[in-house]
Amino acid sequence: MEWWGAEWRSNNQLDGDCRYIMHERGMPIVFRTRQEARHWINEKYGCIRHRKDLRSEPHGWRMPKALRIDVTVKAHR
Repeated sequence: MEWWGAEWRSNNQLDGDCRYIMHERGMPIVFRTRQEARHWINEKYGCIRHRKDLRSEPHGWRMPKALRIDVTVKAHR
């Protein structure tokens, strides 16, 4: 099955280029479709698109991106 997630992106002078899979409570946020992921990103982080103060230094935030992810489930005994 194909799963989708959201990738956080920022680029500033202090931290450089930062990218990671967005998560809540230590678990990645996953969606069944790319459209669901994009909708969630726009709902939660759409303001970044219009906020020059967040996109410039010192923040350097970029709109998160929907990306296909592989989910692996392992059982530990």
